[in-house]
Amino acid sequence: MNTRRRVSTRTVLVVGLLVALVLAGVVSYYASASPDGLNRVAGDLGFAGAEQASRTQDGPLAGYETAGVDGRWSGGLAGVIGCLVVLALTTGLMLVRRRSAQPTTVGGE
Repeated sequence: MNTRRRVSTRTVLVVGLLVALVLAGVVSYYASASPDGLNRVAGDLGFAGAEQASRTQDGPLAGYETAGVDGRWSGGLAGVIGCLVVLALTTGLMLVRRRSAQPTTVGGE
C-alpha cells in the first residue's frame, strides 16, 4: 500500500525560494573577503594591472555590496536583491513563453 503524500509544485517553489533567499542573505555574510577566481588568476599571472573601470562600478549593487548599507550585511542584501531580480526575470520569461505556446484560433472560432 502506497501512503506517500504528493507535494504540490507550489510548495516546492516556495521552499526553494526561501532556501535561496536564506543562502543569499545569511551565508553570504560568511563569504571570504579574498579575491574571487578571476581576480586571483589575474594577480597570479601578473595581468591584474590591465583591468579597466566598468561603467557599472558605481551602481547600486556594484562589488556584491549594496550602496548605502555598511558592513557585511551589505553583501547579504545584495544577494537577496539579486535572487529577487532573477526570480522576476525568470517568471516573466516563463509567462511570455507560456503565452506564445498557447494555440491561437483562426476566424474567431
